[in-house]
Amino acid sequence: MTQAPPSRTETTARAAAAAGAPDLSEGWGEQRGRLHKDLRRLDVLFFLICTLVGLDTIGSVAAQGPQGLTWMAILAVAFFLPYGLLVAELGSAFPVQGGPYVWTRLAFGRLTAGVNQILYWISNPVWVGGSLCIIALTTWEEFFTPLPGLWKYAAGLVFIWGGALAVVQSVRIGKWVPIAGAIARIVLLGFFLVSVVVFAAKNGVHTLPAGEFAPTYVGFVALVPVLIFNFVGFELPSSAAEEMKNPRRDIPLSILRSGLASLVLYGGPILGILFVLPSQDIGSLGGFIDACKAVFTVYGGSIAADGTVTLTGAGSVFGGIAAAGLIIGLLTSGVTWAMGAHRAQAVACADGAGPAWLGAISEKHGTPVRVNLLSAVLASLLFVVALNLTGGDGEKYFAAGLGLTICTTFISYVITFPSLVVLRRKYPDVTRPYAVPGGRAGAWLVTSLATGFVAFTVVVLIWPGFGVGWFGTEGTAADSLPEAFAGERLQYTLSQVVPLLLFLGIGLVFYALGAKTRRAKG
Repeated sequence: MTQAPPSRTETTARAAAAAGAPDLSEGWGEQRGRLHKDLRRLDVLFFLICTLVGLDTIGSVAAQGPQGLTWMAILAVAFFLPYGLLVAELGSAFPVQGGPYVWTRLAFGRLTAGVNQILYWISNPVWVGGSLCIIALTTWEEFFTPLPGLWKYAAGLVFIWGGALAVVQSVRIGKWVPIAGAIARIVLLGFFLVSVVVFAAKNGVHTLPAGEFAPTYVGFVALVPVLIFNFVGFELPSSAAEEMKNPRRDIPLSILRSGLASLVLYGGPILGILFVLPSQDIGSLGGFIDACKAVFTVYGGSIAADGTVTLTGAGSVFGGIAAAGLIIGLLTSGVTWAMGAHRAQAVACADGAGPAWLGAISEKHGTPVRVNLLSAVLASLLFVVALNLTGGDGEKYFAAGLGLTICTTFISYVITFPSLVVLRRKYPDVTRPYAVPGGRAGAWLVTSLATGFVAFTVVVLIWPGFGVGWFGTEGTAADSLPEAFAGERLQYTLSQVVPLLLFLGIGLVFYALGAKTRRAKG
């Protein structure tokens, strides 16, 4: 009698066990069978490009002048490379649904991993309802029409729930969102760079003295959060590892290719902004938007003596298309991160680190619909509350929201990254299709660099200007505060610390609510 071949669920479960996955509840075995293996290598590449090339922080880097490019090059070697090597090993050695949660769970236990996962997950609604939403609204108002009063709230909620609708779709459908986002980035940023060349040929450009490329500590403190934030996201596809055709092969290759692409797509526009706008006129919120308007005047429009830009004819048309592309790019950033972070949170809940009902996978869509909807609700609440607390001040809202997003995400990385050296010791016999070169020393080196940079970033986000003025360095710590919070250090610090404490409390509550699942596991 011929034995029936194992089902997809059984095959996936065996592969997970062989990789050293934790023994999840039997309920997750049922959820696992609802996953759809529809992610191919090219899908993962587009997923990562959409994740890594953040359009919301281009202006923040350009606002620091040419040294932003210098620090970008330095951090590409000192952080981006070690981080990519670290995730390539973890993702290919432990290709299990939930990615970062599973690695941390194996290394440090369920409680640590569960609370850590809350920080990783909740940073997404903070980001979507914060900096992504405010840049999308600012772009709309710059290129289309003002959004007075309740219209701003309505537009923000449409942005948030439009993204939520995309996130709940099956992988077969949902993967087209990051594909569209990656293409939108390539087209938008490519057209911007071409327009910069045309603008330069017609109007000339601002000179960039060599001395302005010299790195300074003040610049480092200001730039390290946004630069590193744009260098992270490699681990997100691993959160959907069991929905990939061949994660052991595709994760390392996609990390290499997307990393190289993101450096070009991110660095080119920053250089273009510096050529087009006077450094004193570049703002963190509107830098990229203002630069787009300025260069598109070559197709129709003018720049007044006071810097006011008016687009006409073809310039207005191209401006509108670029604005739509920017909004799409922002939306797909949030959606792509959500696709990974929400899946990891669902696995955590199914494993007993949160309420079991949040760990359910939709039979129809094969996605964690409940986590997705809860995230959209949180993003909506944060958007409405933050807009009221800042009195509609877009710059202040943007600074606080972006800082909190980065801080929350990076605290989770401080716990997750050391998993590499711990899992090397605890699971030495696990097959590692890719391993960080250099043996034990190599593993410790990349872990120390990646963890050290994100830990330092957390410090300078909570206390901007940390170390400025020490040991003879130039500047004062007060000058490192976001411009919108000038002279308001206490208010800024509270905007970071209070939510972080609240999120940690939510993590402990979630863990308590998972007690029934943990008891069932014995």
